[in-house]
Amino acid sequence: MISFINFKQQRFSRRVLVWRNKKISEKNLILILSLIIGIVSGLSAVLLKSTIHHTHHFLTHGFENGFKMIYLLFPLVGIFLTVIFVKYYVKDKIGHGVSRILYALSKNNGRIKSHNNYTSIVASTLTIGFGGSVGAEAPIVLTGASIGSTLGHYFRLNFKSIALLLACGAAGAIGGIFKAPIAGMIFTLEVLMLDLTLASIVPLLISSVTGATVAYFLMGEGVVLSAVNPESFDLNNIPFYILLGLLSGLVSYYFTKTTMNIESSLKKIKNSFVKILIGGSVLAGLIILFPSLYGEGTQTLQSLLNGNIDGLPKDSIFTFVMQNNWYILIYLGLLLLLKVVAMSFTNGSGGVGGIFGPTLFVGGVTGYWLSQFINSFGFINLPKGNFALVGMAGLMAGVMHAPLTAIFLIAEITGGYSLFIPLMITSTIAYLTIRWFTQHSIYTHRLAERGELLTHHKDEVVLTLMKLDSVIEKDFVSVKIDDSLGKLIDAVSKSKRNIFPVLNNDNELVGIVLLDNIREVMFQHEKYEDIFVSDVMITPPELVNVEDTMDAVMKKFNLSGSWNLPVMKEGKYVGFVSKSKIFNSYRDLLVKVSEY
Repeated sequence: MISFINFKQQRFSRRVLVWRNKKISEKNLILILSLIIGIVSGLSAVLLKSTIHHTHHFLTHGFENGFKMIYLLFPLVGIFLTVIFVKYYVKDKIGHGVSRILYALSKNNGRIKSHNNYTSIVASTLTIGFGGSVGAEAPIVLTGASIGSTLGHYFRLNFKSIALLLACGAAGAIGGIFKAPIAGMIFTLEVLMLDLTLASIVPLLISSVTGATVAYFLMGEGVVLSAVNPESFDLNNIPFYILLGLLSGLVSYYFTKTTMNIESSLKKIKNSFVKILIGGSVLAGLIILFPSLYGEGTQTLQSLLNGNIDGLPKDSIFTFVMQNNWYILIYLGLLLLLKVVAMSFTNGSGGVGGIFGPTLFVGGVTGYWLSQFINSFGFINLPKGNFALVGMAGLMAGVMHAPLTAIFLIAEITGGYSLFIPLMITSTIAYLTIRWFTQHSIYTHRLAERGELLTHHKDEVVLTLMKLDSVIEKDFVSVKIDDSLGKLIDAVSKSKRNIFPVLNNDNELVGIVLLDNIREVMFQHEKYEDIFVSDVMITPPELVNVEDTMDAVMKKFNLSGSWNLPVMKEGKYVGFVSKSKIFNSYRDLLVKVSEY
């Protein structure tokens, strides 16, 4: 029965493809699909926001009347349910959504497994709804990108078109969850590193605007976070916005390093349930001390944007600190530092969530903290709500290395358009500050270390997309180390190459013979049985492993000065890779990338 259904589906798909090829050009198809992707991504964003909100409300209803010890249980249960769902149903990794999109673009031909169309929504609802201290944005971005990838591969489009549709899905998701269409489009340029061309700008705009429109239609016209009557920009405050930029850059570096270190440490724990217990327990303990760390912390962040701390939970055991200005500063300082820890333990122990929300939270607290600290000296009265808003942009610019996205996203989601100049100042300085410490964002760091990151540099993009397997040549005639010169000459007569790999009985490479090295003796028949391969072979100047990136391979060519290098896999000889083959493949890929 199942095979019959699959047959019918395949038959229907073939008919659709044939009809499309006859009736719709690829350009028009991209426009139609970008609209569909925008609608579905927007609906997915609304669905995720709604499920998280209702789960959170159902579990915490009545908590405002006092602290409940069940806080200890919810985060642990949420992470446990997420791990069970991912491990036994999904059977695939779905965390770190933006990094997975970047990997799909650089190493997987833009292919994202179709289960990501919905699994991230389920998993992040379980994690965040039960109190996980992470954001919902990265999961929904992965969902949108997966929708674009699925449609692109369904219609058998080329990599360039699939990459564009994948980016459309991400733009639609950002537009939908934040109601920020401009930021959604810019996000694809800065974070996903898609080159913005005339061919790509229209589909991206269609998807991002459509996603935002769907969200407005279903969730109302209010912005996600609102700055209540933000004070007008005062030129005299520019030095303090510069200072906020520097502080935001330093906090961004702390954010990035702490996240990577904690997640790397938890990754070493092989037992999933031990990891859940550790992560859930730490998270629960932090929530007891700082209830604002429960979930996304939107209520606290909204309060800071309003210029006050009325939104901080009243049932914290540190309620007394609210009576003293310096205690408030200490409390907020600990809150911004520990939010990063709470987020890292949530994701590191098996939860599914993103860093968008935590970044905005930490940025808001950082901006409010700085303004509160400066105001404490009494010589100036900085608008705390404004600084909280601008601090959000500063952290996003630093953590994500995306100053343009930060500027437009914060302006769109808060309605703080009157603060464009402070947003630009703080975001730019925060970005420049963290670039002093690290060249890569929290999304791209691990991919860059493995050479799996696409950039705007065309040469690097081509080398990243190029696969070593596609340029390995296996038509080299091999010889054994104990073969005589006569057998070697016989191999020469059968080969079109001037290099001969020398192997032992275990197919391990022990050397190479160059034709130039045997020219003087190859016609001296009397020496055919007196000279052996071991006498004329040399050690190859470099060895290439199949796991090497193309960038590493090219460095080995440059260091050795060779035109051919042997390729190894788990210690065994595979074949040779040549500069000429790489250059031919490079030229073909460069044409495709230049159109992309």
